[in-house]
Amino acid sequence: MAEEAKRPATGRVRGERLETRVTADQKRLIEHAAALQGRTVTDFVLTSVQDAARRAIEEHQYLELSVRDSQAFIEALIEPQPVNERLHDTVRRFRERTGV
Repeated sequence: MAEEAKRPATGRVRGERLETRVTADQKRLIEHAAALQGRTVTDFVLTSVQDAARRAIEEHQYLELSVRDSQAFIEALIEPQPVNERLHDTVRRFRERTGV
């Protein structure tokens, strides 16, 4: 029975713990929001943090370019500059350090 209490909706046992300190006002706000949604504070906080983490990762994965930057990028693809000695040296050093 105690094992079932630890199981989230997915059926997996949670093995990690995350703790934080909050102000009294923050705690009341979180408790109020959780109650409005009919959820426990733990469920509310965990779901909110997961959603925020996913958004942060998604935002980090997308690259937004200005019109000017987009044009420069397309021009570089269409008419690439010749490779110079400095770039050759950089690639060589990278390969030596990474084994690629």
